[in-house]
Amino acid sequence: MPRAVYVLALGIFAMVTSEFVVAGLMPQMADGLNATVPQIGYLITAFAVAMAAGGPFLTVALMKLPPRTALMVLFAVFLTGNVLAATATGYGVMMAARIITGIASQAFFGIGISLCARITRPEVRGRAIAVAMNGLMLGTLLGLPLSTLVGERYGWRAAFWAISALALVAAVVTLVGVPRLEAAASEGGFRQEIGVFRNPKLWLVLSTSMLVIGATFSAFSYLNPILTEVTGFSAGTVPLLLIAYGAATVVGNTVVGRLADRYAVPVLAAGLVLNTMFLAGFALLADLPAPAVLCMLGIGLVGVTMNPAMITRVQRTGNAGPLVNTVHSSFITLGIIVGSSLGAVGIDAWSLRAPLWLGAVLALLGLATLVPELSGGRSGKPAEPTPSRPVPAASGSEG
Repeated sequence: MPRAVYVLALGIFAMVTSEFVVAGLMPQMADGLNATVPQIGYLITAFAVAMAAGGPFLTVALMKLPPRTALMVLFAVFLTGNVLAATATGYGVMMAARIITGIASQAFFGIGISLCARITRPEVRGRAIAVAMNGLMLGTLLGLPLSTLVGERYGWRAAFWAISALALVAAVVTLVGVPRLEAAASEGGFRQEIGVFRNPKLWLVLSTSMLVIGATFSAFSYLNPILTEVTGFSAGTVPLLLIAYGAATVVGNTVVGRLADRYAVPVLAAGLVLNTMFLAGFALLADLPAPAVLCMLGIGLVGVTMNPAMITRVQRTGNAGPLVNTVHSSFITLGIIVGSSLGAVGIDAWSLRAPLWLGAVLALLGLATLVPELSGGRSGKPAEPTPSRPVPAASGSEG
């Protein structure tokens, strides 16, 4: 496994920690910015919308740059946004800061995952993607609680300064540990990148990813109130349960990464079937602590952990270029928005169990999008254009 894959995981960890930090410090930020808690909640929505809508445009703007150079530009933009957040004097400035960091984060995902595909052999590409995506899983497991701890002990601005320092370290490590390659434009250019979106199958594949993540986040977004108000756990116990959930995602991501190269579609199908069962089981048994926790851990094992299989499937249907990967990340972010938003509507209309039932429905819809491939017995064509062997650091230049 090239060391650059682990370097990319560190960068993703920094981005994801920044994405989640607001959720853990909402009361403190509301006091510091003279805003209400719902207004601080809009900062989370703005970050997600910026990722989904702005990320692909920034990726297009950077396509002519060598990937390492593009990543350094994104680190600079990301750091600008985090420093702006740490020094924000008002709510408007903070909103602008979150939009900047959201756009940079999404583009980083797309370019980083594309680079991951370029520097690894085809037979280990799924495993490499899983290693890089462990940055996402560890962001949930460690990044959120650690940034919350820093914010509670030293003030919410300190959390943003800590993330800025982490991003600076990741940028330096990226400069040293990522090989110098030619720009992706030299392997086909913008026309080839945009041309793959004429394939209707690609849009179906992207919708599967959106539904997989939407199903998971319809439940994950509301685990805290469900576990306290329905299951009956104390507020102090919930962080421990969420750490256990994060650990389950790390395990599941590793297993899926081992299987994604050869069995992408069957893995997705199995994951969606199991997630449907865990979500429905959680909804039925949410008032019983032991079954509720088992179902919650099951969702962690087969939810966001489908990322390596989803990415492998998208790259085989389209290509492994940065634009395809960024648009795919936008669909994943759209799934988060859809799942959490519909979950809120369900709670207002019915009860706290509604997001769990909604998640089960979304998982079944995701399974339906796999039927054409499952019935045809194919998992898609090989991803193009990607090298068949890792590209050594000496090839190409940084322009």
